[in-house]
Amino acid sequence: MSDFLKQFGDEIKKNIPGYVAVAVTEIKSGISYFSDSSLDGFDPELASAFNLEVVKAKLNAISALGLDQSIDDIMITLTNQIHIIDISENNEYFIYLAVDSNNANLGMTKALLNKYKKEISGKL
Repeated sequence: MSDFLKQFGDEIKKNIPGYVAVAVTEIKSGISYFSDSSLDGFDPELASAFNLEVVKAKLNAISALGLDQSIDDIMITLTNQIHIIDISENNEYFIYLAVDSNNANLGMTKALLNKYKKEISGKL
């Protein structure tokens, strides 16, 4: 697992323009299995802990509304950053990614995240 996550982190850093931070977190336990940041003082594990509450709230809302739906991703646009919470296909993990909105290519970012979330479902 650690080799896969190291490769995942290396590819994210290398291939996503505007990369700021990334974390892979288990939804049920809240355990972060991988995290990295290009900015001093930006703690992706702390950010994931707060974003886990966002994911859980949305899952509860879907359940309360009786919707037969699942979350693909949640995007939060800040002044200078975009934060993406991408849920794995098995709904057990999420990838939290922060990018600089001035340098990010959102299409490429989402395409790479879709590739990685398929791999995460099978390898973790």
